[in-house]
Amino acid sequence: MSSYNIPKMQKKLKKELDEERFIHTEGVMYTAAALAMCHDEDIERACVAGLLHDCAKCFSNTQKIRLSESYRIPISSIERDAPHLLHAKLGACIARDKYGVEDSEILSAISCHTTGKPDMTLLEKIIFVADYIEPRRAKAPNLARIRHLAFSDLDLAVYMTLRDTIAYLKEKKAPLDNQSLIAYNYYKNFIGETED
Repeated sequence: MSSYNIPKMQKKLKKELDEERFIHTEGVMYTAAALAMCHDEDIERACVAGLLHDCAKCFSNTQKIRLSESYRIPISSIERDAPHLLHAKLGACIARDKYGVEDSEILSAISCHTTGKPDMTLLEKIIFVADYIEPRRAKAPNLARIRHLAFSDLDLAVYMTLRDTIAYLKEKKAPLDNQSLIAYNYYKNFIGETED
């Protein structure tokens, strides 16, 4: 028996997010479900994590800081300067309190979906990669290859997603969370990549 009412969650979330963000969110949910089928992860858990991964995107930067402080989420200097980076950690709190998600692994998958982290669980890897490869994404380099790898070598897909995201952020001189670098170095070593 299903423990989550996903249609009800969708209806509630649709009222919170703008149309483009909601369409992206559904794309991540369906991509996560497909990856879960491929890699033998629980499909419902993947759907819930995919659906709610951006549930804190609707808040202004000021609200993100205020809500993060009220939840006692540690805020780094990078996050204080770029509060949009808080949406993942804050999203885990919102998913728990507003959508009734108690599964700690779903909450963790939401919390690390933008930065990744070392030694991710299967569900965490699925949400991290699904966010990058969902069907409406079109501009990322190596996207076709990463989409293929996501269904055949998920760890390599995680590594390439981290590598390409970091390269993009450095090129744009955009804020880069240190957690992404830690995750990148872990997966670079894990898959035995020697080039940089």
